[in-house]
Amino acid sequence: MCIPEKIEKILLTEDQLKEKVTLLGDELTKEYSGKNPLFVCVLNGAVVFFSDLIRTVKCPLEIEFFRASSYIGTNSSGDVNADESDIPDIEGRDVVIVEDIIDTARTLSKVKEMFLRHGPRSLRIVCLLDKPSRREVENFTADNSCFEIEDLFVVGYGLDCDQQFRNLPYIGVYKA
Repeated sequence: MCIPEKIEKILLTEDQLKEKVTLLGDELTKEYSGKNPLFVCVLNGAVVFFSDLIRTVKCPLEIEFFRASSYIGTNSSGDVNADESDIPDIEGRDVVIVEDIIDTARTLSKVKEMFLRHGPRSLRIVCLLDKPSRREVENFTADNSCFEIEDLFVVGYGLDCDQQFRNLPYIGVYKA
């Protein structure tokens, strides 16, 4: 396996990712059986996780995409970029927002707020990685997270640094 020089170490392997994503998919299958939920991928970082996750959910579902971000390089800009007019018709729907990582929670708390204004029957947030030590939005948690990690800057499996490293099949710690 080729590990780029900017990767300090592999934090989560392909096998670890696959196992947790499959377990989450099984749980969501049970929760949404017979409900036709709408799964919404937060672009760009969650696309790999999202693609793997929806293939493990064994009940009918629909998908949509929503762009929201606050990062430039390895730092959060503090400003959340998201356009509420891009939210699909979710009134009365069971909605599952799929995110790659929650750290400060500023982006996802704003996204959640925006989606709730559109009247979903239920709203669930699932994330691949949770970094609670960086939380700036008090008491914000995902309904499901696959892994809790330390305050590390990570890339791979969809996560990036300046649009690089998204294609790595594992989660690696980035060397700044």
